[in-house]
Amino acid sequence: MGTKSFRIQQKGRSIKGPPDDQPARAGPVRRGLTQILLCLCLLTISAAYTLGLNSEATAVVAQKRELPIYCVEREDKVVSISFDASWGADKTIAILDILDKYNVKTTFFLVGGWVDKYPDMLQEIVSRGHEIGNHSDTHAHMNQLSEQGIRDELRIMSDKVEKLTGVRPTLFRPPYGEYNDRVISVARAEGYEAVQWSIDSLDWKDRGTADIIKQCTHRVENGDIVLFHNDSNDIVNALPTVIQHYQSLGFTIIPVSEILLDGPYTIDVQGKQHPQPTAQPKQ
Repeated sequence: MGTKSFRIQQKGRSIKGPPDDQPARAGPVRRGLTQILLCLCLLTISAAYTLGLNSEATAVVAQKRELPIYCVEREDKVVSISFDASWGADKTIAILDILDKYNVKTTFFLVGGWVDKYPDMLQEIVSRGHEIGNHSDTHAHMNQLSEQGIRDELRIMSDKVEKLTGVRPTLFRPPYGEYNDRVISVARAEGYEAVQWSIDSLDWKDRGTADIIKQCTHRVENGDIVLFHNDSNDIVNALPTVIQHYQSLGFTIIPVSEILLDGPYTIDVQGKQHPQPTAQPKQ
């Protein structure tokens, strides 16, 4: 293009261009096209980088997050069922009787406030051979707490259990299923393994016995962890059928601490616990 000034025709008017010593500014259309091109370039670069990652590298990137254990890689046919207890207790004895009938031992994740209200029930659970997990002291939103707040919730609840039973919990389940890196890191630093679930009964939704059974039996795999609540309306009606289904498939139902792996492990992006791969000797 020459150095002469140019004229632009717009809506029947001629508009003189900028002086020769001042560069023309890009109009809004040109700026928009430039931004679009830049975005496309960035997307292309990102896609090329992502596709270039192999599965091992992707796993390494994902493992930077602190995740609880949702289920476990197990070759043997074992599952765990667990009960969160935060509010009522009127169905707890009936649940314990069902577990006794089918020779099942499980894990109760208790809130400290529940322990305060029902200390005799806590001791009954333990006397029947079930283990106790920490479900916080006040059923707090743990991901909204400071590190010290998280420690206090864990410590106060476990102190109550240890005082009544002589046993200190080593498992922790965050209330509401809520967590972030800080919650999981602090829990593990305090000596707890953080545990979620891979099968949710959804019993708290009170959609009836048949729905609980459906949620818990439509698919079950080795190493699954099942979530129930001790005060849901239909748990007593649904629990026998669920247990019978698992046992008919050849599963042994064990407490959560027993389904977890011993020794070094990894947790994948779905929260599944795997044994740490052993280094292969060099050829």
